[in-house]
Amino acid sequence: MHGVKLCHIWMITQEGLKQNRKEAAMGSVIKLVQQGEIGIVILEDREYKNTFSKTFVKELKETFGEISNNMKLKVVLVHGYDNYFCCGGTKEELVELSKSITNGTGEVALAELDFFDLFIRCELPVIAAMQGHAMGGGLSLGCFADVIVLGEECVYNAVFMKYGFTPGMGATYIIPRKLGEALGNEMLFTAQNYYGSDLKERGAPVKIVKKQEVIEVALSIARELAERPRLSLEVLKEHLNRQIKKELKDVVARENAMHRITFTQPEVQNKIEELFGN
Repeated sequence: MHGVKLCHIWMITQEGLKQNRKEAAMGSVIKLVQQGEIGIVILEDREYKNTFSKTFVKELKETFGEISNNMKLKVVLVHGYDNYFCCGGTKEELVELSKSITNGTGEVALAELDFFDLFIRCELPVIAAMQGHAMGGGLSLGCFADVIVLGEECVYNAVFMKYGFTPGMGATYIIPRKLGEALGNEMLFTAQNYYGSDLKERGAPVKIVKKQEVIEVALSIARELAERPRLSLEVLKEHLNRQIKKELKDVVARENAMHRITFTQPEVQNKIEELFGN
């Protein structure tokens, strides 16, 4: 039965690719496929396992630029590939950020992290179908979606403190807000791995289903939203997210200030090297 569902999901996505190839923005690691009034963003950086490589970030921003210019779309669905949704910063980026902050040149590096809230900045409702692991900044990225679907067998964590530096990318705000304050704060402090089933048992107020059902469930939600008028969806999204947008700038400024303190610790660079490996 599970195999049949996985095959069905694969066929849906592949059929969309075939039918909409002319309309799709096909990047090297990020693909945008249009299925009717639904824009499906596929995160597929196999080389870096959907971490924030320069190509990943560049193409993600370009893709959401394409979406903002496509008046035929009403809703956006984002999913990853295989066992990966999005896994946060690369080793090189974290080392560079740590060194730049330590050397007093971190303002530029911090300013370049301007993609983490793309989902909330998008005028259309965004559904994050986190069918694979989401870690650190990758979990934060997904939590900025309007609708979140998690997989029971997938791993979700706020890994920042495992390396010894405080969370960034709006994680200190959006993870507790979307997954629950007590649970979110615990995740931020401990940096432990939580399976989707753990979050479900702890009462996380998001949809959590079997891994093989995540994309199918998300597509069902997307189709339902696509039946609504685009303008109504835009107006409602702006209203529901007004408080987040209002508070986020100050949150990120505070997170960056914490980075200037915590990234300068010698053990942080050592932890990054040690935990990422060679």
